[in-house]
Amino acid sequence: MALETEASGGTAPLDFTTFYNVIDGELVSTSETRHSVDPTTLQPNPESALSTPADVDKAIAAAKKALQSWSKVPSAERRGAVLRFSKAIQALKEDFAIMLSKEGGKPLRFAREEVDIAAGMLASLQFNELPDVVIEDSETRRVVTKYTPIGVTVGFVPWNSPLTLACLKLGPPLVTGNTVVLMPSPFTPYCGIKLVELAQRFFPPWRCSSLWFTSHPGVDAVSFTGSTATGKRVMESCSKTMASVTLELGGNDPAIICADVDIKSVVPQIVHRAFFHSGQICMAIKRLYVHASIYDEFLTELVKETRDVAMSNGDHPLTFIGPIQNSLQFERVKDLLADIAKNGYTVALGDPQTAAQKGSYYVRPVIVDNPPEKSRIVAEEQFGPVFPVLKWTDKEDVLRRANDTRQALGASVWTEEMDRAERMMGKLEAGMVWSNAHFELHPFASLGGHKESGLAVENVPNEANPVLVRKMLSLHCHVAICNFASAAHLFESNPDDIIRHVGEPVRSEQVHDGGASRNSFAESL
Repeated sequence: MALETEASGGTAPLDFTTFYNVIDGELVSTSETRHSVDPTTLQPNPESALSTPADVDKAIAAAKKALQSWSKVPSAERRGAVLRFSKAIQALKEDFAIMLSKEGGKPLRFAREEVDIAAGMLASLQFNELPDVVIEDSETRRVVTKYTPIGVTVGFVPWNSPLTLACLKLGPPLVTGNTVVLMPSPFTPYCGIKLVELAQRFFPPWRCSSLWFTSHPGVDAVSFTGSTATGKRVMESCSKTMASVTLELGGNDPAIICADVDIKSVVPQIVHRAFFHSGQICMAIKRLYVHASIYDEFLTELVKETRDVAMSNGDHPLTFIGPIQNSLQFERVKDLLADIAKNGYTVALGDPQTAAQKGSYYVRPVIVDNPPEKSRIVAEEQFGPVFPVLKWTDKEDVLRRANDTRQALGASVWTEEMDRAERMMGKLEAGMVWSNAHFELHPFASLGGHKESGLAVENVPNEANPVLVRKMLSLHCHVAICNFASAAHLFESNPDDIIRHVGEPVRSEQVHDGGASRNSFAESL
């Protein structure tokens, strides 16, 4: 089934009732299908294609073919195509938002925000220019670092932010001349499928869904967002072909509240960053450390603010907390609640025995009051509206406790004193650290974790971009003669000498040792 091109401006409606694979610019049906459920109602969502190894081969071959032409398109034209794609998503905002709510359980007002964020992320790439870096330009040679597309990339998209993270997997590779195969989560495939169907109007063809991609010999780079356990398996699989790997994995993010904060203004921010999307965000606050001198007052305000947030179905305009997205995660959150009840931890809000609603995936918020540091609710990433608050008195001790995790994605310090914030931020072991904020992203700042929270970084339109190959070009005006003395001289000299002699031939008599001349390394062989 042929797809519409950009001739219509890319804004023609999409059919959000049927969901096919998109391979080589065509809608492709499969012999088997599957469906997820709407987590707000537990009713089935539409059927979507279930791919086979043959589909994978076709998708990779199509991406390889498209790479030959797309990589040669001038950068300005690629950036323009990404901008038009962004505008087309925005034009279909309500359709995408409704589908996001149905497949992910996200309240409709936040689903609309996700569409805005996804489109804005793509639009920001129009400023993504990456000129060659000239290292040396002398009479004898010109040394340049050039950035070229790595090739066919595969993006694995998780179920918690299926549109935003799909755009993160699509935009940076496409704007830099790569082609992309997108793999939406089987729990939330629908927006990803329609996003790729829409993208066919602007870019080369791609898309299929299958776990065989990670070891496919035709794949040059893999970007995976998801759990640490699965990320390790993806990395192991990619090692078979040495494909470039970017992993953005789980986080057990701490937030440290200092004694000087304005409690009334800080508490609403903490609630939003801990319970947004029912806590199902990798960079949500998972552990809250509050200074002992304000602990009781802060906890009282936190309970009051959390109790006031609305939990309802997704289309209610005031809904803040929606359901857990899928049954597997729902059962895991229930298991954490059971552990809290079993160990008799003090609970400031909620009842761990009744928080999980029967016949649904809804979980009412639970705040645990100062549980042991080694308890599961502190040591594990909850990924649900269940949240520990802990006391601290000593700065070095709370930093040690905050860093005592292998899932070091984000962290934050909340204080009115900026010098203190900067000192503490420098000691926090995480890929992203904030002061008086959390989960605040910038379109040109790196997105990635530390320790077991990730490998490499995303969202970087610069030389650290994992979908670019850094290629060194050394252009010599004449035949280059290997001069080992020159290399030795550069390593032994001070920086001023290196700068002065770059591009100049170095004679053996120029290399000195203790004031005495010596022969070149080549002559000593």
